[in-house]
Amino acid sequence: MQVKDTNKSRRSHIALALGCFLLQVMLSPNVGMGYGRINFALIYAGVYALAVGGRQAVITGFLSGLLYDALTVGPLGVMGCLLTVMSLALGLEERNRFSDGFVSALSAFGVGSFVVLVLYHVALSMLGDSSSLVDVLFMRVLPSFALTFVCFLPFAYYQVRKSMGLRGKHAGSKSAGLRENYYDIRNL
Repeated sequence: MQVKDTNKSRRSHIALALGCFLLQVMLSPNVGMGYGRINFALIYAGVYALAVGGRQAVITGFLSGLLYDALTVGPLGVMGCLLTVMSLALGLEERNRFSDGFVSALSAFGVGSFVVLVLYHVALSMLGDSSSLVDVLFMRVLPSFALTFVCFLPFAYYQVRKSMGLRGKHAGSKSAGLRENYYDIRNL
């Protein structure tokens, strides 16, 4: 039987949304490599889709994409559409995929974010933002992907530790094992 504490998870996701919004507004325009910038809306949509999934992840992806489009100079709706599809793909299983482990979450987010960034920058180049495919891939997509992926790491680490139940435990204690008491039936 799975017990769901919606108030606690709702508060943590609202804090995550507010934090990503503030980072998108304050940090993203000022930190970059080449023409690449950090996309905190993509990070939030990915974290929410991997942690919750389902319809809520699709709606969250769409709204965070629209917010990203409103904060940048790109056309309205392109990132919203791409993050909706990414959230649908990452959240199809409607479960917490961070409980599978750190590498599983990183690989799923890595593939999804790379595809989103390639499609977004190709769409921008078709609208006249860039004239060269080399410029799109090497000056925009790869730096944006690298910065976004590096900024995703602390969020994923926190979500994996939270889903494994290791948030407040000491690393050297006996109860710090990932699934040490998974098959323990003494406390039933």
